[in-house]
Amino acid sequence: MDRGAMMDGREIGAGMQLLPVFALLLASPAVSAAPVEFVVAGLRVVPDRWDKESNFRKLDHYAREAAARGAQVVITPEGFLDGYVGNDRPLDKDKYFAVAEALDGPLMGRVRELARELKIYLAVGFPELRGRQIYNSVAVFGPDGRTVSHYSKTHCGGELWNTEGSAFPVVSTPFGRWGTLICLDRQLPETARILAIKGAQMILIPSYGMHGEINDVLMRARAYENSVYVVFVHPKRCLVVDPKGSVISQDRGDTDQVVYGHIRLDERVGRGPIRARRPEIYGEILEKR
Repeated sequence: MDRGAMMDGREIGAGMQLLPVFALLLASPAVSAAPVEFVVAGLRVVPDRWDKESNFRKLDHYAREAAARGAQVVITPEGFLDGYVGNDRPLDKDKYFAVAEALDGPLMGRVRELARELKIYLAVGFPELRGRQIYNSVAVFGPDGRTVSHYSKTHCGGELWNTEGSAFPVVSTPFGRWGTLICLDRQLPETARILAIKGAQMILIPSYGMHGEINDVLMRARAYENSVYVVFVHPKRCLVVDPKGSVISQDRGDTDQVVYGHIRLDERVGRGPIRARRPEIYGEILEKR
């Protein structure tokens, strides 16, 4: 088909004529969907060990501060509600089970109501009691108070009484598609890659243990190699990294604080080196060492 005929409305085929308006549309540049923009807030806050009431008060205070400053998504560190006691040595099993709470438990209900009141997405780390087992989990509640996402740590390392999760959910929200990892999970590159393959545009990483220079490098690498935003939230460190691996926001000083990051989900997300993948030759990655 002659392109010139398409552009000036001359006959094409058996008597069919291209309408001038259609020709104009073809000649016009494609209109891209407007990018999704929002503000995330990481609570770089040290919780009190074993004191859920104190930690809820901290959550309430800093979440309100973040919402008042325009944050639509607020994220705590790993195990924030209990003070991350699940990695203690020794660890009293009965005491740990007593501090754990079901997703629909009373304190989690107050967290849910806080998200509803502030009209925000609120991601909170807690020891989740599920039947007779405890999971190191993060729940995300939406502005309507409903559970948007629920993830359990898949690589617990030496956490004595925590059961490992086995799923990597990616959820769709008005602010794009998100996945979650917790602490040690981020050190295994397969975890973030799975989320990216499943369509995540942003990965939330509540953490507690290791942080520092090597972690900053890891977080930048995870963002770049998967072409996603990474939001790392730790009691002593918070980073927001864009899909190019650049740190766009981070904590300052050594006091409790809220770290804000402006997220812009546009055509760059998902268009990095991940597009060059050749899954058909990666079979060996599934083998055990």
